Amino acid sequence: MANHETLPKIALGAWAWGNDSTFGEPLTAQALRPVFEAAMQAGLTLWDTAYVYGMGQSEKTLGAFIQDYPRDRYLISDKFTPQCADPAAENAVTALYETSAQLLGVDFMDFYWIHNPLDAPKWTRELIPLAKSGKIGKIGLSNHSLAEIKQAADILAAEGLKVSAIQNHYSLLNRSSETSGILDYCKENGLIFFSYMVLEQGALSGKYDTKHPFPAASDRGKIYNPMLPQLEKLNAGLKEIADRYSVSIAQLAVAWAIAKGTLPIIGVTKVSQVEDAARAAAIALSDADIQQMEQLGQKAGLNVIRYWEKEMK
Repeated sequence: MANHETLPKIALGAWAWGNDSTFGEPLTAQALRPVFEAAMQAGLTLWDTAYVYGMGQSEKTLGAFIQDYPRDRYLISDKFTPQCADPAAENAVTALYETSAQLLGVDFMDFYWIHNPLDAPKWTRELIPLAKSGKIGKIGLSNHSLAEIKQAADILAAEGLKVSAIQNHYSLLNRSSETSGILDYCKENGLIFFSYMVLEQGALSGKYDTKHPFPAASDRGKIYNPMLPQLEKLNAGLKEIADRYSVSIAQLAVAWAIAKGTLPIIGVTKVSQVEDAARAAAIALSDADIQQMEQLGQKAGLNVIRYWEKEMK
């Protein structure tokens, strides 16, 4: 079972491994295996996935790779997505868990999340038998507001269980989990906060600008390409700070998320991205630079809340 102190500073996300339309170009297992191996060698052994990422494709690919390693060498973070629930199942949470476990080839999830708050109380209750079975290390909630987190915590507490982790969109362009008090709640109650989309799917990497846009057909292209003029200015400001630390803009943005007490999930499809993540974990930012980065993010004035999300209040 994973304790906060023993976790890697960064989790690696396999969302893009599902080959849905979010990221554009399809990926093969052959291309991804070196990425997985580089991560394991770097000590980045916490993997975040979900059945909904390609309807099992991400889990299947990750599952094929982890079979070469003993179970205590890696950590699995997987999710129950309400929209994928089987209405005919006696317990839809358990049913989807078993499907995911089979695809991954595991019988234990270090983290298991309710992916979003659709009918949240219902799914929180359905999760209870699974949690009591010992097949979950830590119960997590993703895309939940503070009120929804407290509601789930009360439901679980009545059964002697607890919420141990929160996973929300959090970046220099979306700090609503901070301003809403969720981050403080996590710190006060010993919950681990996983921050996803810290790099805004590459928008905060410095790789894309008005001359080098995102793939036009991808979901992220549709969202971020219209914002590229503002992103160019933001990334130029971030580059000045990154240069002081001799790191990339992407590494700087990840280091910021770590400095804020969160555990960032970084999507990886290339070995270089794994190497970036490993270096980012070693950066110690000054308070002044953190403040300057946040001012740059605020000045950009961009709304990056995605269609499946809401602003946390």
